[in-house]
Amino acid sequence: MSETLAFKAFCFEAYRAEKKLSGRKAMDLFKKYGVLEYLGTCYDVLHTMGRAGLVEDIDAFIAARRQA
Repeated sequence: MSETLAFKAFCFEAYRAEKKLSGRKAMDLFKKYGVLEYLGTCYDVLHTMGRAGLVEDIDAFIAARRQA
């Protein structure tokens, strides 16, 4: 498994667990707002953050996309 794929899986599970979402709901949200693409594009910066920071960053990313 590539580093970025493992990172995306970690972020997905962290977000899903923190927000108490089903896997389906979390994936629908990630697809709708392009979160997986964002995580891949910004991997170099994001992979240095801790779990709480990643969840917070994903929340901010989704909020920004909702407003656009």
